[in-house]
Amino acid sequence: VLDILDKYGIKTTFFLVAFWAEKYPEDLKEISRRGHEVQNHSATHPDMTTLSAEKIREEVETTEAVIEKLTGVKSNLFRPPFGAYNNKVIETLEGLGYKVIQWSVDSLDWKDLSSEQIQNRILSKIKPGDIVLFHNAGKYTPDALDPLLTTLKQQGYQIVPISELLLKGDYY
Repeated sequence: VLDILDKYGIKTTFFLVAFWAEKYPEDLKEISRRGHEVQNHSATHPDMTTLSAEKIREEVETTEAVIEKLTGVKSNLFRPPFGAYNNKVIETLEGLGYKVIQWSVDSLDWKDLSSEQIQNRILSKIKPGDIVLFHNAGKYTPDALDPLLTTLKQQGYQIVPISELLLKGDYY
């Protein structure tokens, strides 16, 4: 996946869980070394809406410590596992200095859709400003990326890290 992104000169955002980062520390370092954003996705991948504020903090701080130790960079974005969030999750994370991020187009690569199905799904739904959800363990994600990125570039899309999509400063 990293080589495909390099081929197109694309930098993007990876939301990682602590157990993956601890199992593959060199991969995490390589993601960061290649200039991609490394952001927080929890320690153990729980449904955050079922946790107390203290447990939410523990999940995020555990992952933050791993990311910062391995990359030297502090994350400031959080994607809740399963997309599950509520006011307690948002308020707790904002209190820790995080912005909670969701996606607008799910590639469904986690369902082992074929390369063509992933491409068709994304191309039929995508519009400017969308955040597309992929998984690093998606069986056919690498096969889908190259042709998908070719098509998106031809259509004039620019793929950027999520932090570049966020509004900064005061806004309404």
